[in-house]
This record gives sequence, structure tokens and C-alpha cells, in this order.
Amino acid sequence: MSERTRITYSRRAVSKNSEIKKDEQTVIEKEDDTESTLEIERIRGDPSMLQSMTVKELKELTRRMGVAARGNKKDLVSALMESLGEEVIGKEGASTIEQIGLSEVPSKRKGAASVVVEQKLETSEVISATPSKRSRTKQKSIKGTTPEENPVTTVKINKTSHKKETVVANGAIAKAGLGLNVDGAEPWTVLVHKKPQAEWIPYNPKVMRPPPLSKDTRALKILSWNVNGLKALVKNRGFSVHELAQREDFDVLCLQETKIQEKDVDVIKESLLEGYTNSFWTCSVSKLGYSGTAIISRVKPLSIKYGLGVPDHDTEGRIVTVEFDDFYLLTAYVPNSGDGLKRLTYRVTEWDPCLGNYMKELEKSKPVILTGDLNCAHQEIDIHDPAGNSRSAGFTKEERKSFETNFLSKGFVDTFRKQHPDVVGYSYWGYRHNCRKTNRGWRLDYFLVSESIAERVHDSYILPDVSASDHSPLGLILKL
Repeated sequence: MSERTRITYSRRAVSKNSEIKKDEQTVIEKEDDTESTLEIERIRGDPSMLQSMTVKELKELTRRMGVAARGNKKDLVSALMESLGEEVIGKEGASTIEQIGLSEVPSKRKGAASVVVEQKLETSEVISATPSKRSRTKQKSIKGTTPEENPVTTVKINKTSHKKETVVANGAIAKAGLGLNVDGAEPWTVLVHKKPQAEWIPYNPKVMRPPPLSKDTRALKILSWNVNGLKALVKNRGFSVHELAQREDFDVLCLQETKIQEKDVDVIKESLLEGYTNSFWTCSVSKLGYSGTAIISRVKPLSIKYGLGVPDHDTEGRIVTVEFDDFYLLTAYVPNSGDGLKRLTYRVTEWDPCLGNYMKELEKSKPVILTGDLNCAHQEIDIHDPAGNSRSAGFTKEERKSFETNFLSKGFVDTFRKQHPDVVGYSYWGYRHNCRKTNRGWRLDYFLVSESIAERVHDSYILPDVSASDHSPLGLILKL
């Protein structure tokens, strides 16, 4: 008799017993509790399995794990993912963070903060609030300083496996009174990197942005955002672009990966933003509901151009160029090299050189600003796990070299890196494995400007608290 037949037979027998009225799932669990535990452990190792489970299975799993959750499948998956994010590491090494304030951590001297990071990578990584103790395990110390008053931050890593991920409580955050923000409210203020340098500090826009310009200074504020599907953003993610406009009061908004079709443009233009009467959209015609870029502006441009002027590159709606009095502005969604790096050769030998040459041609008449998802983390500081992603699309040596050759070496300036040379600030976090919650991200989004106007950039910043997409918006304030 097969195992399945035995279970069915057992269930039928039990159902006839008036003293035991439990469903089949409970009977199976009692007969083989070890198998149930192994199933939960498999899900902890790969939380993406939740997406393929039925509502009934998800409800049973919440019961087993002691997770209080109700609602539809999306609500159940969300509750379970949140619980898993607090307990274990997914494939990319999500950190579990206990609540801790810098005031709770003993310091060796005035102005210094010490945090013990216990690495238990066989099952999880835990940031502990316990004071440093003598240990037989070999320890490594990393010291970092901040630009102001140079408070020393010491991070001790107890190595219990061959992997490590460093989480640093930085002096700049302590000075601002923000602590570690381990409740997840501001995870970007925690430095999470597998190969940190001593001078690196995490990005915190609350303390790192310059004071606002005076009202009599002429300036233009540009925002750029990969929305990962504009209709989905507006309808399903509970977020309005109106809210972003009210908060940021930008003059120009550049969008990437709108994923809309040409037939949808007029309806979206009418309803998306009030007061921004100039908008210019390009959509993919080779693959519907894919890619797509747009520029929405209060200021009327002098001219508009779609694409690069090369048919082989212009069927996916990846470039819009507008001309203003003082500069050209491009919004770009650079092709991803894709799974298995299928488009890597096209990307680095055709697309990037064509875009770089196009920008240099425009620059002959006036400065150029390029913004958007450029799909490249340029340096190791721009990605939380450099070694682990050396052959991942967006961080291959070919893409990084191409970025350098076709843009930076041609005189275009990475404005965020110029303003923050030693700051770890990410703009993209994958949806899987709670990457945003644990700040395991990439910096894929940029403002690149002609060298001739680089000194006119008052501020280049990221808005990591805007989380309605897997990318956060970027901002640039340019003095005119």
C-alpha cells in the first residue's frame, strides 16, 4: 500500500471516531511532525515558495508558525513574508535586527559607539544589543569616521562562518539622534555591505542634504523615478504621484519603466498631475506593456525628441529628450542585460556607445543632463554584495567598464557620487527576501551632468522613504 493510500485510509478511519474530530491536515501533522517542520524550514530558506501556495495552505502555515493574519492571499503572503524577514535569512542573506539604541551600547570612550554584530550565517544573521565580550572566536574590528567631529564607530564581527555582512551604526546617525532605526522605519540609515571600507557611511538624507536655497535664487528641481509600472503604481500600491508633487514641489518629473501602451497615454496624461501641462511619452511598440519613459514638466521645453535616432534602439520607448533654455534633459531606461546576460553584448557594444555619442553631440550646443535607471552599479560602494553579484546583470565588469567609458570618461559627472564620495546610498531593492527592509540594495539610478554645469548642482539626493516601487525617486536641484 502506498504512503498516500495509508494516509487517506487513516483519515477515513479517524473521521469515524467520535472522540477525534480533526481535519486531515492535523492528522497528517500529528503522524509526521518532522515533515511539517522541514516544510517550514524549506519556506524559510526560499520565501518565494509562498507565492505558489493556495489560500488554504497559507492559512495553515500561519497557524503553524503562530502568525496572526487574515484576509486574501496577498494579505497572508505579506504577513508571512514579514514574519520570515524578522526571523531568518533568505537566499540573499537578509539580516534579522533586534531593537537597539546607541544609548544602550557601552562605549569605550566619549563620542564612540560600539556595536557587536554576531554573524550566524548557517541559519541567520543577528545584530545583537549585547556588550562586547571576550571570545575565542577570531574578531575583526572596523573603524569609520564621519565628516563632522570624527566620532569613532567600532564594529566587531564575530565570524562563525565563511560569509559576512557588516551592519554599521555610524557616528553621523548617532549625532542626529536617529540610532540604528532597527524597527525598519529608516533601514537606509544602516550601512549594510559585505565588503565595507573604513571611511564609508550610510546615506541619511535628513542630515546629509544641504540647506535650501534662498527664495531669490533661480533654480530648477528635477525628480526621476523608475515606477516599475505606472498603472500598477497608481491603482494597486496606494500611492499618488500627486502626493509626491505636493511634498517635493518639483518642476520636472522624469519617469522610467512606465509599462504603458500608446492607447493609454491620453487618459493618464489627463489624470496623473495637475499643473504640469507639458508631458511627453514614449512607449514600447516591439513588446507591449514593457519599458516606456516620460517627462512631465511645468516648464515648456523648446524642443522634444524621442529615441536616439537609430531604429534598432528606438522600438522599446527608452529615451525622451527635452531642450530647455540652459540645457538638454534626457530620461533613459537603459536595457537590462537580462537573465543569463542575454543582452550584455548588445548593451555594452551598441546601446551604451550610441547613448554616449548622442549626449556628446547634444553637448556641442548646450550642457546635458541624463537621468534614469541606467542599470549599472558602477562601483563596489554602489551594491551591498559586490562579490556575490560579479556576474549579475547590472554589476558585470563589462557593464561597469562601459559605464566608465561611455559616460564618465566622456566628461559626464555622477552628481550623487560627487556630493557623497564615501556614502553608501542605494536606489533599488529587489522585492524578494525583504531587501528594502534590510537595506540590501543597488544604486542603479543616476543624474549625470555635463562637467560645465556640475558646480551648479546644489543638491543630488535619493528619497529612500518613497517605497511604492522597487526603485526610489532621485532628485536634482540645479542653480540656473
